[in-house]
Amino acid sequence: MDAKLKKTPLHNIYDWPYRAQQANWCVSTLAKSCGVSVRTLERYFLHTFNQSPKNWLTAHRQKRAAELLHDHTTVKETASLIGYTHPSTFTREFKKQTGQCPSILTKLSTQTCSKARNVA
Repeated sequence: MDAKLKKTPLHNIYDWPYRAQQANWCVSTLAKSCGVSVRTLERYFLHTFNQSPKNWLTAHRQKRAAELLHDHTTVKETASLIGYTHPSTFTREFKKQTGQCPSILTKLSTQTCSKARNVA
């Protein structure tokens, strides 16, 4: 442990993806649920994950979205499940993060399943 980073309750947390989802991917809500300030959470994430909490949350949110899309969840349903009010906002953010539209993942996943069924 770095001498500059004092031990906090954050050091005992191992279920970050679950907590992120419970906090609806919000930095301040995540900090509050962990019992620390946003600044303490920022210092911890920079030290532990080498990125800001916001960037980490965004990456994990999009990772969860990709999992849902691969499981044949529609873009609209996926957007709702990961806390977006509007599917268009989700689509824009997903494309910005991954370089592709979420509907492409859904189509690829469906095509892969169809090919697998045809082979069997």
